[in-house]
Amino acid sequence: MKHTKKAVKHLLPLGAALMAGGLSMQAMAEGVDEKKAEETTLSTVKVEANVEVEDGYRATKTRVGRTLQDPHDIPQAITTVTRALMEEQQVGSLREALRNVSGLTFNAAEGGRAGDNMMLRGFYTFGDMYLDGIRDTAQYNREIFNLEQVDVLRGAAATMFGRGQAGGVINMVSKAPKLKDEYKITGSIGTDGYYEGTGDFNKKIGEHSAIRINAMHRDEGSWRANPANGDEPEIHRDGLAISLGFGINTDDEFNLSHVHTITDDKPDYGISFNATTRSPQTTYPAKTYWGTDRNFDNSETAVTTGTYTHKFSPDSELRTQVRHGQYDRSYWARTPSLTVAPNAGGTICTPNCNGGPTRVMNYETYAVQSVYNNKLNLLGMKHEFLAGVEYLHEDLFRNALRNLGGTTGANPPRYAPYEAATTGAVRFDADSYAIYGQDTVEFIPQWKATLGLRYDQLEANFSSNTSPKLSYGELSTRASLAYHQTDEINYYVSYSDSFSPTADLYQLTVTPLPPECSQVVELGTKWLFLDGDLALRAALYHANKDWERNTDVESTAAILTKQRKTDGFELEAAGRITPNWEVFSGLALMDSKVLQVAENVNATTGVVTTGNAGYVGQRSRNTPVYTFNLWTTYKIPNIFGGTLKVGGGIEAKGDRYGYNPSGAGAIPTLAGSSAFHPNTAPAYERYDAMVSYERKNWTLRLNVQNLLDTTYYDALYDNGGFTTPGTRRKGQLTAEYKF
Repeated sequence: MKHTKKAVKHLLPLGAALMAGGLSMQAMAEGVDEKKAEETTLSTVKVEANVEVEDGYRATKTRVGRTLQDPHDIPQAITTVTRALMEEQQVGSLREALRNVSGLTFNAAEGGRAGDNMMLRGFYTFGDMYLDGIRDTAQYNREIFNLEQVDVLRGAAATMFGRGQAGGVINMVSKAPKLKDEYKITGSIGTDGYYEGTGDFNKKIGEHSAIRINAMHRDEGSWRANPANGDEPEIHRDGLAISLGFGINTDDEFNLSHVHTITDDKPDYGISFNATTRSPQTTYPAKTYWGTDRNFDNSETAVTTGTYTHKFSPDSELRTQVRHGQYDRSYWARTPSLTVAPNAGGTICTPNCNGGPTRVMNYETYAVQSVYNNKLNLLGMKHEFLAGVEYLHEDLFRNALRNLGGTTGANPPRYAPYEAATTGAVRFDADSYAIYGQDTVEFIPQWKATLGLRYDQLEANFSSNTSPKLSYGELSTRASLAYHQTDEINYYVSYSDSFSPTADLYQLTVTPLPPECSQVVELGTKWLFLDGDLALRAALYHANKDWERNTDVESTAAILTKQRKTDGFELEAAGRITPNWEVFSGLALMDSKVLQVAENVNATTGVVTTGNAGYVGQRSRNTPVYTFNLWTTYKIPNIFGGTLKVGGGIEAKGDRYGYNPSGAGAIPTLAGSSAFHPNTAPAYERYDAMVSYERKNWTLRLNVQNLLDTTYYDALYDNGGFTTPGTRRKGQLTAEYKF
């Protein structure tokens, strides 16, 4: 793999200094010796087990409901990917961590939407990404080195989070300072040029204050390569996060954090579909890459957040957050071809040379939000009340890159990072305001009713001549009824809705259309077993979405579908079955269909045409009938004074369709058939394995991804043009040291 230095030059010296400083800090006091540990009583073993529950696969705390609570008590489906699970699987990116979420699939980057791009329950999530409860919709690849956990709140969530989709909210939870000295460094090496180093340093600096520093650097190549020159997709990423906490565990707590990440990747756009078979092409091997080292995907992200929490009582607090985010991104990718083999120049000329997707973006945000919550008794009933206000300012510049070359084989297209084209720029600035309230009332013992209401107002200015302004106000509601049979068992039925004038960021249309609107009804149950060590949940849901827009800000000509739905069933388990056996698993069954076809508005004439009626009743894009994930480990203690842990997992997905349901042209079929048959990424199963040996201060771990070395396709361009192969067999060896 060809390593580059440009992206890392700013962070590496500081990261190295931090790690060196961390190594010089005084180590924590030694614990009991091995002989004494062997004499540990049964009660002490139980205490240690309870500690592991907090740091295992079952999350016991979340703020995804806008107040700190146990996810078991929230009347809505929630999946939490914990830090312990992410570390055991040796994942580095948010995308890899979300492989543990049932009902989630990955979109390949195109249509102006690059970076983290997922579907949940068959609906887009790019407008539903949050960092510590604040909207984080910028287009970039998110890392997990500074994350404590990832919460996925399923279903429409506009009452809690504002405009969004029907699938749910993905909320990343940052690591926070703790009142103890605790330091950890890790180093990993692996196949395909993989290397990662991380540091997590927490230092108590006062009675109620602490500082925490996390640093990361990762290089990674690929099993895919351009056969003409050996160039391959690459990842080069750096991150640094600093967090200061004051008044920790007091009535007035303040946290100031800053996260800075840099990427310098070589993007991979996968392979084409065969137009005859509607399956991934076989003219060129799956390992074939059309890009070159001249392609790039560069980004720099800086997010600064201040959080102040005042506790009026143990059951009442006011939490206020202020954030500034700066997101810069520039990329030039090479799309695959069905007929032209890769060449050393990365050109496809038929006869003119296609430059490939390019983009430069600058996105800046300012956010303020405040949430008050209180538990109280009123009129003989228990209430859990919360209310909040939010403000968000967004400022975007976006354009294609300027061609610094030509359009012929002798003078092919050439681009440089952040060199924007002189015409075609998209600009907008927007201000969003919101106020909301919710009350959960235990109106009779064991029965709780929840009702929430929110109002959002959006004012935006665009560079578009046809739609220069957007002014929008909308109410959102949430309601549920829950029966808590015991502390361990509850049942619920819930309703929630969402709205969005968004597509990529905001959708403009020549003729005003209603916003995207979603409604979700869910019937579920949550169970705790084995003294709370193991959590099970099940949910049946119906999700409906109207007026779904396409994925580009300035695409005034079309929407994707007028109405579609997903009916689904989910079953999940997380926690410990025995003191040594842990499991995290999920099954999602989805029946997703187009109910009404698109109404397309001609950007020039305003004439409305409809999509082909043959799309009605067809399965939605990139929504498999099933997904299944399982990760389980078993530990064997007292092996030469340490613990041996073995584990593994499976990720399985059904086949996924890629097509554009907006067009009035013929529906996709196989040759000689009139039956609907779009481009299809085949079903797959991927098996992973892990073995580790743990001592008090250090751990050695070996991870093998795709153990059976299967060729599979895990990301799909939902318009159907191409699909991206997943990793082949890959090994990673990690050493971890705590002091």
